[in-house]
Amino acid sequence: MVANPDTGAYSPVQEAGRIFAQLCDQAERFNLPPEVVKGKDAVSFYSSHDQIYFPIPFKETETLAALKGIEGSVAGAIADLRYGQSLQKRNVKISLERATAFGCQAYMAKVDGLSKLDPGVKAKLKDTDLLEAQSNGYRRMSANLYKTKNEGEFFHIHGSLEATTTLNMIGLDGYRPDLTDYEEIIKVIEAQVQKYSAAELEDMNRERRQAGVTAYKHEDFIKTPHGALNVQEPPWKVSRLKGNQPPTPFPASRTGSKRILEGIKVLELCRIIAGPTVTRILSEYGADVLKITSPNLSDVPFFQVDGNIGKHAADLDLKTEEGRRQFEELLADVDVVVDGYRPDALEKLGYGPNALASLAEKRGKGIVYVNENCFGYEGEWASRPGWQQIADCVTGIAWAQGQFMGLSTPVVPPFPISDYGTGCMGAIAALTGLYHRAKTGGSYHGKSSLMHYDILLFAVGKYSPAVQENMRAALPPEFFKLRHCDSVDRISSTVLKIMQTRFPHLYVSPDDAGSNALTEKWNSEAYKADIEVVSPVAQIDGVENKFARASRPNGTDRPRWEDFLADCKV
Repeated sequence: MVANPDTGAYSPVQEAGRIFAQLCDQAERFNLPPEVVKGKDAVSFYSSHDQIYFPIPFKETETLAALKGIEGSVAGAIADLRYGQSLQKRNVKISLERATAFGCQAYMAKVDGLSKLDPGVKAKLKDTDLLEAQSNGYRRMSANLYKTKNEGEFFHIHGSLEATTTLNMIGLDGYRPDLTDYEEIIKVIEAQVQKYSAAELEDMNRERRQAGVTAYKHEDFIKTPHGALNVQEPPWKVSRLKGNQPPTPFPASRTGSKRILEGIKVLELCRIIAGPTVTRILSEYGADVLKITSPNLSDVPFFQVDGNIGKHAADLDLKTEEGRRQFEELLADVDVVVDGYRPDALEKLGYGPNALASLAEKRGKGIVYVNENCFGYEGEWASRPGWQQIADCVTGIAWAQGQFMGLSTPVVPPFPISDYGTGCMGAIAALTGLYHRAKTGGSYHGKSSLMHYDILLFAVGKYSPAVQENMRAALPPEFFKLRHCDSVDRISSTVLKIMQTRFPHLYVSPDDAGSNALTEKWNSEAYKADIEVVSPVAQIDGVENKFARASRPNGTDRPRWEDFLADCKV
């Protein structure tokens, strides 16, 4: 159903098309292939209901759909390069329902029928929460939004995956086995945060290199030097690195499929959501994605269920001689490296974009390096660590969410949607780099950030006051009971239940809906269970984008390129 434009009713389908066209108009800023603009009329958006799904004042589904349109267009341009322009018109179709599922896929994934929010799911997972930053309720709330000592001022502390440093910073013990009640934990931690001003907490964070941040209103964020500079920057970037390597053709197909990245080797050095989403998308298009994690670093166990679909996952410690030796063997033939760690972390190990561009020069084959971070790449905060909630707080997204809910406080929005939008932008950058490497040669550097995805949301514009009022009128009382200090999981679980009730068509099992379902099932030997994950979004004429293997926990596989054919299901 598409709303009639003559009635003046808001249509997400039409708005997705407008945002897509707006992005196409900036094609030069993004270094997009010329085919994207030439073929923009071949991209269409559709919906079974044409309604707003997320109770958020920003056009999340529409923006994600538009980005998926760009992604599909670049994939189509690669298909033309790889297979020839056999199609007069390579249509790209984007479902807004699939784009919505993409934006909250961690909360739609399941292991043996259990979701992230089911207490029993922990027993199905590999325990990579080495420091109990997720599994311990008290330590989990070291990443949360609290009041400061100044009226109307809020600060999001963030203990990342370690927790103790941040808790000690505000005068609390790293572990409190006596504290298990949700409300009591909030009371204890917020009381400590309220001993300080945001300015004091900023100084404390800086000294300890923690990821906390002041919750700004957008009008205040853009007045900061960092905000004023970065609102002028494009949402993502692709630039050429040093070197004049000749064009690198795409490898010959091993299976006869039309998976445009078949044979492309990708190394993922990322954790949590945004970075792994970049490579999850590349795996849809056929890339051999090898996720490299350190056995000594924590990661969120459940995010691997969805984030590792289609990939291999191996452990290497790059701080050891043997780990570096094996990693450099992989680098010798890699095509794409995706870096989602703290700014400069891989540079310090000798594996940053410039170092790998020099390697590419020596071997005579270009490389595509993609960085994903929180604060962008220009300005005084570019080196700060951060996560999705940090970006949402610093840019003003959280304040806008609170205002939408009728509150005079910020509230972090439900679901890690900024992560998925950033991941899609990073995947577009990777695809663009691969296109240019094959077309004209050289090496390329792609950049995406959580902050820039949020800035894009503000640039696109919020829903009108009238549309927002209609949205609020349809929401139940429990939505408006959420508070600034509620955890991401409390907020997301509340909204998930609301959406499941209001929009049951989004949550139909693939056992019942078949190809019309938004998710798909795989039998995972590594998890010893069936897993359910969100399916690829873009439908592209003459292109197969589907996963080749089930998901597995970190560290399941050997760090070897030659192992990929053994379990390929395509």
